[in-house]
Amino acid sequence: MIEPNPKADLLRYLREARDALVWKLDGLSEYDTRRPLTPTGTNLLGLVKHAAGVELGYFGDTFGRPFFGEERPPWWYTEEPEDNADMWATAHESREQIVGLYRQAWEHSDSTIAALPLDAIGHVPWWPEERREVTLHHLLVRVISDTQRHAGHADIVRELIDGSAGSLPGKDSMPPGDQAWWQGHRSRLERVAREAGG
Repeated sequence: MIEPNPKADLLRYLREARDALVWKLDGLSEYDTRRPLTPTGTNLLGLVKHAAGVELGYFGDTFGRPFFGEERPPWWYTEEPEDNADMWATAHESREQIVGLYRQAWEHSDSTIAALPLDAIGHVPWWPEERREVTLHHLLVRVISDTQRHAGHADIVRELIDGSAGSLPGKDSMPPGDQAWWQGHRSRLERVAREAGG
């Protein structure tokens, strides 16, 4: 019989989400990694920057294991940053810096996760006082959910950039079909939507 290991299961799903998010940057120019493709400015590098901040906050500050010292970057959410500053990269923040920070965040998070039991209590300093106390288990589920959500955003943004889609290299979870098949499929869906819309 397989012994259950909830922490290992949660960490596996978090790692898959991280990999999916970073993979969406592969092969793109600096412009395309930063290109806002929704009315709210969603862009690939900004999603990675945001995910790095989420992990450093929840698995760092919450458990008294801060990643940054006194000098935090100006976009850090616990300071007074510009609105939405964690969702886009400035011209001076390189892709290498942001992806590097995210990978450092993974190591920092993984060391917190390894060091603490799932029922370890932390305090989220930016939440309302009555809700600040949380467990590591709660935050693992929350961060997995957030990272998977943003990996889904990244999948759509990447498809808008160059048509590529899928969750991970060699695991695209897409039905087979060439460009002509997908164009026909999309046209069919458009016809159905118009028919349903009257």
